[in-house]
Amino acid sequence: MTAVVERASAPPPSAPQVRKKPHPVRKLVLRRSAWGVFSVAAVAVIVYFATIVLPGDAATAILGQQATPERLAALRQQLGLDQPVGVSFWHWITSFLHGDFGTSLSPQATPVWELVSPRLANSACLVIVAGLVSTILGIVLGAIAAARRDKVSDQAMSIGALVGNSLPEFVVGVFVVLVFGVKLKMFPAVSFLPPGSYIWEQPNKLVLPVLTLVIVVTPYVYRMVRASTIEALTSDYAEVASLKGASPRRILFAHALPNALAPTIQVVGLNLLYLAGGIVLVETVFAFPGVGSLLVNSIQARDVPVVQFLTVLLAVFYVVLNICTDVVVLLVTPRRRLPR
Repeated sequence: MTAVVERASAPPPSAPQVRKKPHPVRKLVLRRSAWGVFSVAAVAVIVYFATIVLPGDAATAILGQQATPERLAALRQQLGLDQPVGVSFWHWITSFLHGDFGTSLSPQATPVWELVSPRLANSACLVIVAGLVSTILGIVLGAIAAARRDKVSDQAMSIGALVGNSLPEFVVGVFVVLVFGVKLKMFPAVSFLPPGSYIWEQPNKLVLPVLTLVIVVTPYVYRMVRASTIEALTSDYAEVASLKGASPRRILFAHALPNALAPTIQVVGLNLLYLAGGIVLVETVFAFPGVGSLLVNSIQARDVPVVQFLTVLLAVFYVVLNICTDVVVLLVTPRRRLPR
């Protein structure tokens, strides 16, 4: 009897502990951030050794054969060439992490950040405006083309997109300048600004560079949206919505287009990465005061601290934008954003 009472009062066996799986977004961010840090570190090492530790004398290569011994010695000390390779690299990377990006080798000896920051703001404005306009335009035109598939308007837009894909930036830029800057005189043909000025202070000088980039990158978004939307319009859920009496417009914008966003976001991210590199040619054509033209001028002048900083900065931008793009794609895909 006592044994029966003891068994009745004994607590029930505890349920086995189920290990909670990490959230897909957090898992993605942590994994991609680790790889991103490794990638930026690799770029920093490559950039440093490519610009400093090369066969020959980097100071002589920068200043030329006619430089005085005193100037060469001063530059070697500034670049850390008078120290062992490991010591100089460690000093450069620690200074970089503490916000000391060095001093430009230009005659004014301007700190790198003071030289880059106004141009970085101008380039960021150019990339953001061009990215927004091209994304909105590509999504709208792609949805219209998918709804009017195989009609004359669809074929005309597809041909226009193919032409836009085939033209390089400098050709489009020259054409835009000839038409809108020289022939019609609607906007300034060049975007020159006084040193330290910002492009939003004279927005009319932003129009032609933005138009050039929009013409170049919009076809990529347009073609992806068109293909993804056509695939969604022929899916089972679109057919069910049509059988329930949904209008073609509702099927397009409420059912097909939202399901075409995931591949479109990936293309938008690639476009932004492309814009970060493509602005070099566009800024050169329009004399735009951005980091692209500054990078070209710094390479020509062999301004090593500026080249190092801009290269690492672009690497960080690429890594961060890739992570953000993957996170957004995960968030707009319900079957992938929930832990399983």
